[in-house]
Amino acid sequence: MDRAGSWLVRGSGFVIIASILGILLFILIEVGPLLGGAEVAVRGSFSLPGPDASGGIADDYRSRSGFLDPTGRITVLSIPEGETVLQTDALSGTDLLTTAAHRSGRFFTGTTSTGEVLMLPFSYRYEWNGDNRSVVPEPGEARLFHLAGPDEPVLLYDISVDPDGGTTVVAWTGGDRLTILQEREEESFLGDGEIVETRTTRSVPPTVSSLSLDDTGRHLFAGTTEGDLLSWDLEEGIDDAVVAERDGRAPAVTATTLLLGGRTLVVGRADGSIGIWFRVRDDGQLLLRRARVFETMSRPITTLTPSPRNKGFAAMDDSGRLGLFHSTSHRVLWTGEAPVPNPAALSFSPKADGLVVTGRNGFAELDLHNPHPEISLGALFGKVWYEGYEEPSLTWQSSSGTDDFEPKLSLVPLLVGSLKGTFYSLFLAIPLGVLGAMYASQFMHPSLRGVVKPAVEVMAALPSVVLGFLAGLWLAPRLEEVLGSMILLAFAAPLTAILTGLLFSQLPARIRHRLPTGLEAVATIGTLAVSGWLCLRWSAPFEQLLFGGPMKHWITDILGLPFDQRNAVVVGLGMGFAVIPIIFSVAEDAFSNVPRHLVAGSLALGANRWQTVTRVVLPTASPGVFSAIIIGFGRAVGETMIVLMATGNTPIMDWNPFNGFRTLSANIAVEIPEAPHGGTLYRTLFLAALLLFILTFAVNTVAELVRTHLRNRYANL
Repeated sequence: MDRAGSWLVRGSGFVIIASILGILLFILIEVGPLLGGAEVAVRGSFSLPGPDASGGIADDYRSRSGFLDPTGRITVLSIPEGETVLQTDALSGTDLLTTAAHRSGRFFTGTTSTGEVLMLPFSYRYEWNGDNRSVVPEPGEARLFHLAGPDEPVLLYDISVDPDGGTTVVAWTGGDRLTILQEREEESFLGDGEIVETRTTRSVPPTVSSLSLDDTGRHLFAGTTEGDLLSWDLEEGIDDAVVAERDGRAPAVTATTLLLGGRTLVVGRADGSIGIWFRVRDDGQLLLRRARVFETMSRPITTLTPSPRNKGFAAMDDSGRLGLFHSTSHRVLWTGEAPVPNPAALSFSPKADGLVVTGRNGFAELDLHNPHPEISLGALFGKVWYEGYEEPSLTWQSSSGTDDFEPKLSLVPLLVGSLKGTFYSLFLAIPLGVLGAMYASQFMHPSLRGVVKPAVEVMAALPSVVLGFLAGLWLAPRLEEVLGSMILLAFAAPLTAILTGLLFSQLPARIRHRLPTGLEAVATIGTLAVSGWLCLRWSAPFEQLLFGGPMKHWITDILGLPFDQRNAVVVGLGMGFAVIPIIFSVAEDAFSNVPRHLVAGSLALGANRWQTVTRVVLPTASPGVFSAIIIGFGRAVGETMIVLMATGNTPIMDWNPFNGFRTLSANIAVEIPEAPHGGTLYRTLFLAALLLFILTFAVNTVAELVRTHLRNRYANL
């Protein structure tokens, strides 16, 4: 039976170790793909229906690609067969100088020799017959915008269609003036809609090299061959541009584009560098500021194409080298040579899972597997400059109300929140748990200890959801009302206990000796209860005397600190209530297991009870006490429901005790139900779990080393 028991215990240990390693392996498998780069493969190369055709507008399933040639003919090819599905003349009798697909992928653009800019909507309709899918190309009605005179070709242009249907077209024909045409639908007093056309001009340097409009058609950006970057707010009607950069040494701007949402400007230069620029508000004015730079390419950038799904983009230089980048994570996802000779245009598929590279006489389809471009070590643990922010920050915000959203997935605020909640809970739990265990095991009467210890252990069985409910809905509002009494109680409680002990020691010996040793705590409990009641009664006068009113207003108005009703103090009390029983129970066992002959020998040599406990019992029990603290740390750092219900659950980087926070465990509980399986948020939450695993493993390892050292040191006692 001894051998069987030994094998059972040993086998159970191996099962536990294997289970933990299995959990770790599963987490690593889920986290592994986060930091992988993009996988790019050539799906096929095809011939164009005519020379200089451009576009490459694909359908959602990448089974069709549409092109527009200079004769005004639209050709749609099937992929991967390369067969012509549709060929139609969208413009009769009009010769185009340029053709291209707009960055949104919703229409073709082009220019004519008579100074006109073309906008040709193009989309696909999907029909289903059982399991069979039909993709039907649907060219729209072409529109020509007259922005220049006859025989005055447009050299640079851009088109923007806002969500309300308004259209803005900007064109440059050379010289020092830009022509801007804006169409907006305005309602008359009769309720009828009327299209209002506005034509304006703006002054520009004669060295303009690129133009870009944002999605609203309000902000216009331009680059010059001198390296300057200019911006206009078209609604303000101010002719002068805001100069974002002018130092006389910047390389020429060769290409610009706006990323998804129209808030981030990507600037390609003649030296191959690619800059990311944001509009930042400064003294009430929106100014452009450079956030980051990519320096992977070495030749002048000729083409920049934004991703329709995220803050990524594709770039091409004049040597035909391609690159995939992501703005937020500052990652170079992939670089490689173009699969067609003389590449001239790039366009993403609607789901950003493919890229069409168009050359003079042919095009190629690239397969893109790029599931987590927004993740990097810098984005997870470093400061990132996000759109609309005035400076880089550590921010967690995984979702928003629009598809233009830029996920902010910094784990640092969550890690700080976990440590903050743990600190404030252990700040209360360690002194009460360890000192309470010391008193119960060494000073308290055995009959009283027989009641106290089981009662404390029953406290450990309380569900954390109940404690969180009480802390969030009952304790938080009441603590806000009597905040001053907490300050009073912090001083009054130890003074009351000391005075009670002094008064008890001054009683005549004949009275003190009638009381069984170890029952002094009963009197102390009574005086502490009276002291707490008096602190609650005197809370308002105390706050009025020291703070001139409620302490909450003094914190917010005088100190300038934010005050949330559900804050770290509430969590410290609520979670401390959950951690104290664990620390008390383990530490009390450690104190009680100190050999009695050590205590008897110390007392026999003349030491008093307090000297014996502090000089003999505490060092001997220190390995167990340290283990109790570490077990309490593990309970606090992994707590979910109390933190979830007793804080504002806001990921704030602040050690202010009157502020809320969000922990790693609470964040997993909140967001994992709505995280798409296999998505970036899903895997990031598993990374948060891995951080918790590593944190607890590291702390437990250090604790075991310290505990072993203490045990070896005091083993001879």
